[in-house]
Amino acid sequence: MGVLKRGLLFLASAGVLAFPSIVPTDKGIPLPDTGKSSAPAIADGSKLYTPDQAEYYLDADAIAYIRPGLRLAILGVTDFAPGKKPTVEFTMTDDFGKPLDRLGGETPGPVTVRFVPATWDQDTRSYTDLLVAASTGFPTRDTAGTFQTVELGRYKYTFSLALANFDVNKPATLMIGGRRTMTDIIGKDYWANNTFKDFVPATGGSATTWNATTNAKCNNCHDPLALHGGNYRDIKTCEMCHNPNNMKGATLEPFNGQKFWHAIHSSNDHEIGHVTYPQDLRNCVNCHDSTAAGSDSWYTRPTRASCGGCHASVDFAGGTNHPAQPDDTKCANCHAPEGDREFDASIKGAHVIPEKSKQLKGLKMTIVSVANAKAGQKPTMTFKITDNAGKAIDPSTMYAPVGSLAPIMAGPTGDYAWYKREAVSATNKPAFDAATGNATYTFTNAIPADFKGTLAFSADAYLNSTIKRGDGEPDMTLREAATNPMMYVAVTGDVVNRRTSVTLAQCNRCHDRLALHGGQRLVIEECVICHNANETDTSRRPAADGPPESVQMARMIHRIHTGEELTQDYTVYGFYTPPNPPNPVNFNEILYPGDRRNCVACHTSTGYQPPLNGRLSVNTQRDYFAPQGPSTVACLGCHDNRDSASHAYLMTAPFGESCGACHGANSDWSPAKVHAR
Repeated sequence: MGVLKRGLLFLASAGVLAFPSIVPTDKGIPLPDTGKSSAPAIADGSKLYTPDQAEYYLDADAIAYIRPGLRLAILGVTDFAPGKKPTVEFTMTDDFGKPLDRLGGETPGPVTVRFVPATWDQDTRSYTDLLVAASTGFPTRDTAGTFQTVELGRYKYTFSLALANFDVNKPATLMIGGRRTMTDIIGKDYWANNTFKDFVPATGGSATTWNATTNAKCNNCHDPLALHGGNYRDIKTCEMCHNPNNMKGATLEPFNGQKFWHAIHSSNDHEIGHVTYPQDLRNCVNCHDSTAAGSDSWYTRPTRASCGGCHASVDFAGGTNHPAQPDDTKCANCHAPEGDREFDASIKGAHVIPEKSKQLKGLKMTIVSVANAKAGQKPTMTFKITDNAGKAIDPSTMYAPVGSLAPIMAGPTGDYAWYKREAVSATNKPAFDAATGNATYTFTNAIPADFKGTLAFSADAYLNSTIKRGDGEPDMTLREAATNPMMYVAVTGDVVNRRTSVTLAQCNRCHDRLALHGGQRLVIEECVICHNANETDTSRRPAADGPPESVQMARMIHRIHTGEELTQDYTVYGFYTPPNPPNPVNFNEILYPGDRRNCVACHTSTGYQPPLNGRLSVNTQRDYFAPQGPSTVACLGCHDNRDSASHAYLMTAPFGESCGACHGANSDWSPAKVHAR
């Protein structure tokens, strides 16, 4: 959003500007099938919207003028028949259920609408779009028809295109979507959520159509799904066009959704190119919502297209890496929905994620207590490791080749500046008490003599487990890792727990199972111990490749998720074991599927607001200046260009940053406001 528009927004929120009060009739548009009004009373934005929405910061006068939102509802359809041009009656309202002028005369912002008609075949569970573009052969939508105004906010639209031939006794779906142009008024446009009418054209009765998954699953990562210019915002709309009946032949077949979606997410699609998928592709239920009525289709209806989308090395026609299959009729003969063994040829079995195998016995670790946690002392940690059944495990043998156990202590928790990660070995074993199941480990490193504050204690722990495959292939060896335990112990003063600015649940909306550094680092609270203000890749980066790169958590995660939008290089040298060569990992090609302005997709509601007082400056030798203060390093993680760096540099005094003066939580330029969408 431009400075002028953003300024307008904040002035409006502060009540400085007086917007003309264009408030239509108090009566809302009757909702279809209910006859009830949908209109709540108009109020200021803070009572109706969330802080990540621009409207939240508008007062009642601005809300009344802008009339935020766009909602469409289908009231009825006639002439939905082969060769006919249907007429659709629909309503167009704002977020309050109040009518909108389609042309933008009586209410701000003209609205354009589009319609997609399709029939549904329950036997094949696929759509056929009833409109096809003559120039390309692609299924299409209708946008050039004629309008009739019934009353303000209520319209009839007659298609410009006639429908193709189809069976009127089969179910059909009519989709309506729309865009309200408001960029010149509020700095953004409004897109209506796609609305559907599922019915039988011959009778007008309701029908059941596509219901294989939900938008919520897509929007765990996409935030929101908004394709083809933002007009298509529901996976059901995508299926209406990207279907196997319209998308066939050498040119169109790659866009058949059964293949297309899988190919995109596995980076096998040549049209879309590289995609950074943030979790295991075998986690089919990440996209296929088990709560949807038709969600079983992914494992009960295998097709060459859907399987070939991920398994790109398979040529079903030629018989490469799979017996030749001329059609889909015999797929289920070998690939049953679910077998009696993991990793067999059944669809569920073939997609078992090893870390989620039912063969694993489980590994759990808890810290019971910590003694001798005083400055200059070597702490003793009492802990317990069990399997899922509660059986205690003796940790004295948890070193190669059996597994690994690495106790950790770090502090202070306000901002980690010091940590020690030790390792159990044949000569450095914990003591095990079989009667209680508890074990004790005394650190070989002492707490610094001048340490003040709270220490965090944790551990990395895994056992190497064997998993049998149901397909006859060799057994697998897997690291079965325990969730890293955390305990905070005061060395001086009261216990100060590490702040929570991000939760693991938020990470795992996209990642499903965030498991790093060999699958043994599983919680955010431990990640920040090593990824602190002082940590860089200096021990792994060759001197010829320039100064070290910071891996401080805020800088690193913001830069990784900015990815292809970065203006600077972000390459971190990872761990490696000589004689293997150094391991540079570049993050400039990461494709983040969400909107980076939505800070609360990753952060807690207060976990990202400056000023970040009392935290350490960060060693940023590869950036425009170093060191950078804690607020600066977080912001420049995404805003990595020279202009932003210059601004932050000028706003930093020798004794600290001034970020909070303008960007504090309650200021007009707070991150919450400037990132509001």
